Amino acid sequence: MHKTDFGVLGLGVMGKSISLNIADNDFSVSVYNRIEADETHIVSKFIHDNSHYKNIYGFTDIAKFVASIERPRKILLMIKAGNPIDLVIEQLLPFLDKNDIIIDGGNSLYTDTTRRSRCLTFKNVYFIGCGISGGEEGARKGPSIMPGGSINAYKQVAPILEKISAKDKNNNPCCVHIGTDGAGHFVKMVHNGIEYAEMQLLSEIYAILSTSHTNEEIATILSNWNSRSEKSYLLEITIEILRKKEGNDYVIDRILDKALSKGTGSWSSKIALDLGIPSTMISSAVFARYISTLKEKRVKFSKSIKKKNSLKSINHKSLERAYGFARTINHHQGFQLIQKASENYNWDLNLSEIARIWTNGCIIRSKLIELSVEILKNHSDYFEDHITFKSLISSEKHIVTTLQYGLANRVPLDAFSVAHNYWISITTEKSSANIIQAQRDYFGAHTYQRNDIDSSEFFHTNW
Repeated sequence: MHKTDFGVLGLGVMGKSISLNIADNDFSVSVYNRIEADETHIVSKFIHDNSHYKNIYGFTDIAKFVASIERPRKILLMIKAGNPIDLVIEQLLPFLDKNDIIIDGGNSLYTDTTRRSRCLTFKNVYFIGCGISGGEEGARKGPSIMPGGSINAYKQVAPILEKISAKDKNNNPCCVHIGTDGAGHFVKMVHNGIEYAEMQLLSEIYAILSTSHTNEEIATILSNWNSRSEKSYLLEITIEILRKKEGNDYVIDRILDKALSKGTGSWSSKIALDLGIPSTMISSAVFARYISTLKEKRVKFSKSIKKKNSLKSINHKSLERAYGFARTINHHQGFQLIQKASENYNWDLNLSEIARIWTNGCIIRSKLIELSVEILKNHSDYFEDHITFKSLISSEKHIVTTLQYGLANRVPLDAFSVAHNYWISITTEKSSANIIQAQRDYFGAHTYQRNDIDSSEFFHTNW
C-alpha cells in the first residue's frame, strides 16, 4: 500500500472531521480507532460513508496503522485528554522509529504535555501539544491551531497543519508555532477560559433582556449589535439559538438551566492563582456554571423570595456599551495571563500572533480579536492602548447602569460585576490593602511597608 502523509488516531466527532479536512486538502491519511465495546464498527462505517475519498485508509490494528504512514510518521491523537493519552502513547511506542512525531490534538493540561514531551525526548520521539479550536465545523472546514513543542518537529508537520487551518483576512494560516513544551496547550486553555467568560456575558445579557423582551426581540437586538463593533461568532450563534423553534416552542425555553464544563475554565483559574494574575472574569464564569448546577437548591430557596416586578426596559445602546466594556476587560485579563506564563516559563510568546490565529476558525473569533492583533503588536497590555483605555473610561457609566438594572430586578450579573470591580480596582490609586497588611502584621507579625519611607524596608508594630 502507498504510504500515507498523516495519521489520525481516534474517530470521534473531531477526529472524523479533521480527517476529512486533511483528505480534502490532498493529503493521504490513515485513520485508526479501537474496536472495543460499542466502537467495533466505527472505522468500517467511516470508510464506507466516505468511500468516494480515495486517500483515506482505515485501520483497527495499531501496528498496521503505524506502518502505513510515511516516515518520519506524523500521528495526531484525537482522543479524550488525561490518562487515555498516556495509554495510547505506550501502545504506539513499540511501533515508532526515531524522529517520529506524536501530536496531541485534545484539551490536555499543559503540564501533562510538558511531561510527555520530555519523556518522549529520551525515546527519540517528538511530541507536540496542539490546541485545536473551532468545534466540529472548524475541524471540518478550518480550525484555529495552536501547536507547541519542538520547532524542528513543527516544521515537519507545518505543511499539513497550516494547510488545513482557517485563514486570516490576508489568507495566512491561523496556525503558528506557539512555543516550546506545553505552550500550545496553555494558550488553548486560556482561549477556552476567555470563551467561558464570553459565554457568561451573553447569558447575562439574555437574563437582563428576558425581563422585558421576547426571544425574537432579544435576537433582533443582538443582530443589530452583531452588525457593529461587537460582532463575534458567539454572538452570531446566540442569535440563531434564540430563534430556533420546535413546532411553536422556542428550543431555548426547553433547555434545563444547568451549565456543564470540561475543565479548561477551572484550569485557567487555578493557573491564574498560581501565577498571581487576577483573571477574575474567567473565575466568575466558572463559578457561575457551578452555581447553575445547584438547580434543586435554587428552586427551593427561590420559593421564599418575593418576586419583583420588572422595571422599565434597559437602554439597548447602553447595554451594548457595557457589553463591549466587559469583553475588553475579559480579553485584557486573558492575555495578561498568557504574558505572565510566557515570562514564567521562558516561552517568548507573541501575543499579536496569538490574537491573529484567533481571528478565524476558533470559537472566540470576533471584531475585538481582529483589533487586538494591532493593539498587542504595539503593547503587551490593552490598557496601554490610548484608544482602548479612553473607550473604557467613557463606557464606565454604561456598565454601572447595567449593574443597577440587574440589582433592581434580581438578575445575577457575575461577569459584568467582576469586570466593573476589576476596572475600579485597577484604576484606583489608593486601595484598602493597608488594612489587610496591618491585620497580617497584628496576628502573624508578617511586617508591612510604609508609604512615607523607602519601600524596600519592612516594619513590624507591637500592636
